[in-house]
Amino acid sequence: MERACPGYVEFVAALASDAEIAQDAPRVAKVRRAQAQVGKIGIAFSGGPNPVEIVDLIVLAESMGYDSAWIAEGHGGDQFAILAACAMRTSRIRLGTSISSVFVRTAPTIAMAASSVADLSGGRFILGLGSSHKVQVEPEHGVAYGKPLSRTRETVAIVRTLIRGGRVRFDGETVRIENFDLWYTPRHREVPVYLAAVFAKGVALAGEIADGVILTRSTLDTAATVRQQLNDAACQAGRDPSEIEITTLLPTAIADTREAALATLRPGVALYAGFFPRYNRLMAEHGFVLEAAEIATAWARGDLEAAEHAVSDL
Repeated sequence: MERACPGYVEFVAALASDAEIAQDAPRVAKVRRAQAQVGKIGIAFSGGPNPVEIVDLIVLAESMGYDSAWIAEGHGGDQFAILAACAMRTSRIRLGTSISSVFVRTAPTIAMAASSVADLSGGRFILGLGSSHKVQVEPEHGVAYGKPLSRTRETVAIVRTLIRGGRVRFDGETVRIENFDLWYTPRHREVPVYLAAVFAKGVALAGEIADGVILTRSTLDTAATVRQQLNDAACQAGRDPSEIEITTLLPTAIADTREAALATLRPGVALYAGFFPRYNRLMAEHGFVLEAAEIATAWARGDLEAAEHAVSDL
């Protein structure tokens, strides 16, 4: 579940002109190495276009060869409704939530929605789950936020049990369900579940129980660390790490110049690092300690212009 940033699109991309290649050869070489490692390209929406426009864009993305399309949850249209519409107008592209919050929807509700989109799409649906953020869940939805890893683990167990067996009873630490019956037999009993992960504990949980992991705002230098954490957790759980798909959300802008593209991205980066404590910490741990501190300070005093100015071009 993400706070919407109007006009915001996320996917994996790298842009460089001939002049930039000559001026910044080490950076471009690094980008090209990353491009060689990217096996699939998807597109994700977290605000901006309305539901009809998003469906049209995903139809276009399929025609252009994109592997997957993802819808965030937070503000805007309902992600499952939009993906259901996409399912009826596409035939190949994978469709996923990035992510659906385990706090603002009940586990049975998530299971019903996921099973429905899986059915409508012919098995192309990926259920991306995450704990979202306390700064969103409590003030915006009036729902208590606590023990996010336990809540995520238990939600995954309930969703899988319901879709596979049609009925669930569950007495967990954060979720208790006396009895829930799905009332129909899903055609697709194995819906892939990907978990959002920002820090090591989240990555470990994904390695233990998920079919994939959804990272966000990764850098080229963090991939090896995350992969090792995922591999260790998967092996400890007796799983094959190669069966866990690694994905990442990267904010992207296309413009006539690099400067214009960076200017488009700054408000979104400032929002994420200023409003969400978790992302501010992530930025600092990725090596941008000074930028993270300056953004947080400016955001706290309500100076959005200064927060955007603190976003470096690196």
